[in-house]
Amino acid sequence: MKLRTGFRSALAIAVALLVTALAVVGSASAAAPTVTGTVGPSFKISLTRGGKNVTRLMATTYSFKVADKSSGHDFHLSGPGVDKVITGVGFKGTKTVTLRLRRGTYRYFCDPHSSQMHGSFRVG
Repeated sequence: MKLRTGFRSALAIAVALLVTALAVVGSASAAAPTVTGTVGPSFKISLTRGGKNVTRLMATTYSFKVADKSSGHDFHLSGPGVDKVITGVGFKGTKTVTLRLRRGTYRYFCDPHSSQMHGSFRVG
């Protein structure tokens, strides 16, 4: 009887370790791809992925990491299901948000200077 109880305990521990390992691997592979935004310090705004300007993305969830280099600008992203000011006027630094993008056209811009600081991309 003792052997059976010991075997069950060892089996339960092994199963628990396997479940934990699978959860860690699953969460690592489920990490959202990163898109990098930059605004300022001059009148420039950009959105890149892998060092290239973003013109098209697939419909999925992305991590938007935005470096705001001027407290006089903001980084606003707008499109189907999204209207998010990622960094506000008065903020200087880096912020990261996770957003789900759907099919359509998205615009990014600086609210106070939207006529000169803007860009767009399509999601398909």
